[in-house]
Amino acid sequence: MANVLSTSSGAAVTGIGIDNNRRIFNFGERVAELAPQQSPFFVYLSKVAKKATDDPVFKFLEQRHQWQRRNFAVDGAASGTITNAMVITNGVFAPAAAGGDVTLVLDCGYDSNGSILAEQPCNFIVPGSVIAIKTATGGVNGVVNIKLNSDCPITHSASGTTIKLFDDTASPDVTYGSVIGIPLTDSTNITLADDAKGQVIGSSWGEATLSPTGWEDSLKDREGYCQIFKTGMNIFSGTAMATRYRGIADEYKRVWQEKLMEHKMDLEQAFLFGMGDMVSPADDSSTRYTWGVVPYAEKYGKVYNFSYASSGYDAFLDAMEDFFAPESGNSGNKLVLASRKVITYLNKLGAGSFMNNSVGSSQYSLDINSIPGAFGHQVTVVNTIFGSLHFVAEPLLRGPWEDYAVAVDMKNVAYRPLVGNGVSRDTFIETNVQANDMDGRKDQIITEAGLEISLPETHAVLKFS
Repeated sequence: MANVLSTSSGAAVTGIGIDNNRRIFNFGERVAELAPQQSPFFVYLSKVAKKATDDPVFKFLEQRHQWQRRNFAVDGAASGTITNAMVITNGVFAPAAAGGDVTLVLDCGYDSNGSILAEQPCNFIVPGSVIAIKTATGGVNGVVNIKLNSDCPITHSASGTTIKLFDDTASPDVTYGSVIGIPLTDSTNITLADDAKGQVIGSSWGEATLSPTGWEDSLKDREGYCQIFKTGMNIFSGTAMATRYRGIADEYKRVWQEKLMEHKMDLEQAFLFGMGDMVSPADDSSTRYTWGVVPYAEKYGKVYNFSYASSGYDAFLDAMEDFFAPESGNSGNKLVLASRKVITYLNKLGAGSFMNNSVGSSQYSLDINSIPGAFGHQVTVVNTIFGSLHFVAEPLLRGPWEDYAVAVDMKNVAYRPLVGNGVSRDTFIETNVQANDMDGRKDQIITEAGLEISLPETHAVLKFS
């Protein structure tokens, strides 16, 4: 028994039934497998970092763990906020000169979300904390440990934190802090330099005391966008589809194969170089643009500059010391998409090359190995004491980006195809989109997806010159 899909000649399909000529084929799980060496980033995203979204504007939260970053610096540039010379007498503070308070102004390089930002308040310093600060003069081994009393006045402003250790205006004078590790019989001059480093090293309380003041950071809210990618082909007439061609007999299948590759490369290009935006700047429509990892890392992440001629182990290790800092939330392993020019430099053995500068003088300097990757790529692994970099050739890093490598923390990126209400907008093929009375065939490929990039400080652009 036949399914009646239309009651009049040339009309659109109105009935219910499976019509293979107009069927939509889900291709989302397989498109990444096409020539994986040509699109390494999309392959890795599809295989290890795929996470569907049910909204084309997807929200996500970034968490930076507060306990990893309770470090600060002395802000001596703020007028009237710090008495550089402090006298410790019997373990407590007093001003170096009569008639003055002893105050500290501190700031940190993180905001309340944990994002890197200069001159921020130290909300994590609360009464009862023990802090350690590097000293210019005095202290124990160049460090002073200060216990803040439970009633210590601590004021947080937009650009820093003020701590009052000694109040000369009160009657009698009031001391709000004490020094640990200096004998009570000593009188010691303590001088702190501007930008002296310090950190919270715990808390200390007496027996049967009350609960301390708490603090917490906040999660950072970000959003990403699903971009609609479409790839079509020209109409193939019925005659053209029935004609046998030289070389490859079926021209329709040959073009289809090329269009699938074109579509996949569109995704790779966008996830590398896209500039995320909610609407098209040209027509204020509902067109959305996904972020690419290269401009996102340049704008919000880390950027390191190297020289083809002279950069070797020392310069590389200095950069990695900063890049793999644990307070940034790094995983310790990075996928590094590198241009062919950078890959060539990494593998050269001649004078002035990275390999020669790094391992030529000592076999223990840097561990570099070439291994086959899990998804068909050749991987150059550079192991440093701080973490490992897995270099993969990215053919699209050319032209303006021929001297680039982008280090991606795969734990902090995700491929976000739009899937909701039982409908998947991951890569699919829609067949026979031509007019119903057309003697020919036209198909198209559609993907609606975006790239989620979180904790931007865990990603970096490495620029060579």
